[in-house]
Amino acid sequence: MIDFNTMQEAALGGFKGGEGTFYARMIADENNRFIRGRLEPGASIGLHTHEGNSEIIYVLSGTGTAILDGTEETLTAGQAHYCPMGHTHTLLNRGTEDLIFFAVVPQHPTR
Repeated sequence: MIDFNTMQEAALGGFKGGEGTFYARMIADENNRFIRGRLEPGASIGLHTHEGNSEIIYVLSGTGTAILDGTEETLTAGQAHYCPMGHTHTLLNRGTEDLIFFAVVPQHPTR
């Protein structure tokens, strides 16, 4: 069991070149990273490319904007965004309330 409620929330300013602060509760092993993240209004995770891994982001509350390889998509609670390995994306909170999401970053073995 992973209990995000008992984890300390880390404040990561300018995460991956983004604006504001990305707040995260996370746990990782050699295969996966599990994150419950929070972006306040106006905050973002900077544009980055997934090399050796991919990412799935599931929105729990709020509204977010994901940009994948230049294509913008609006995300609301109950929707997910997927960034395959080798692709570039960013996540922004252009809304008026916190964007709360769950993300999984699985590592892909090299061949």
